[in-house]
Amino acid sequence: MKHANYDLAQMQSLPLQAKIRMSQQRIKAWYEHYNGRVYVSVSGGKDSQVLAHIVKSMYPDVPAVFVNTGLEYTSVSRKGNDISDTVLRPKLNFKDTIIKYGYPIISKEVSQFLYEYCNTKSEKLRRMRIEGNRRGRGKIPKKWLFLIDAPFKISNKCCDAMKKRPAKKYEKLQERKPFIGTLADESSLRTQQWQKYGCNAFEKNRPTSQPLSFWTENDILEYARLNKLELASVYGEIVGDSNLSLTGVSRTGCTFCMFGIQKDKDRFLKLKELEPKKYGFIMNGGEFNESGIWIPNNKGLGYKFVIDWLNENGNMGILY
Repeated sequence: MKHANYDLAQMQSLPLQAKIRMSQQRIKAWYEHYNGRVYVSVSGGKDSQVLAHIVKSMYPDVPAVFVNTGLEYTSVSRKGNDISDTVLRPKLNFKDTIIKYGYPIISKEVSQFLYEYCNTKSEKLRRMRIEGNRRGRGKIPKKWLFLIDAPFKISNKCCDAMKKRPAKKYEKLQERKPFIGTLADESSLRTQQWQKYGCNAFEKNRPTSQPLSFWTENDILEYARLNKLELASVYGEIVGDSNLSLTGVSRTGCTFCMFGIQKDKDRFLKLKELEPKKYGFIMNGGEFNESGIWIPNNKGLGYKFVIDWLNENGNMGILY
């Protein structure tokens, strides 16, 4: 393990200038380790834009690569195109990804466990997903067990199919290793990965560098304002003195994603207001296939049915 539980809070408490220097050290170590055969992954979001700005200020030769999934807010996608040197696209669109694998719901970990439970041929794995391992880990949390009976498929595969596969193909063909602009405190899984590998994960099967891992949301906004970065318009303006915030959407990511929906129940209302056409495609449509499974169709992704079922059977209170 690279870091103890308390390390993250300690590093997050440092002033921004100290964090910038620490991130630059990690960027330098990654760049030199791979003899410059690296790239910075950009999404058009504010975190990756800040990372690209730092990396490019140190090494202008490092290419910025954007995977255009079509799932982002329009202004975020436009920003990704504007600040990138190379644009990649996935082989599958999101509709076909859902049909093949399932809807992304709750979290990557929960949706992975549900997908494995419903699709594995291993009775041992199925049992572990219900009972857990010897330490009680690796099981579907009790409050999400009702999702096993959902009339639609659930999985964590969309990110792999839409983003990681195009990126991995690029990495193999170009022989480059990525910088990724994620923060450790965005999820428990990212925190665990940071504790295990640190910012520069040389030992992972797919080596990645996350040199901003110990930054906070406030750090990102402070850096963007200090360096006069023009963020995607969906974020609005940066306001405040020491505790900064945005007048627009604070988190963007994939507009079609339902990871974390239990904590952000009005996210689709924001999408409805900002991009009604995209909202309509997400919510409308859908049909039952020959096996009785709800899937998207040419009229839309069918999220209304999915959300209604989640609200009725899980009392989730998701708004749309």
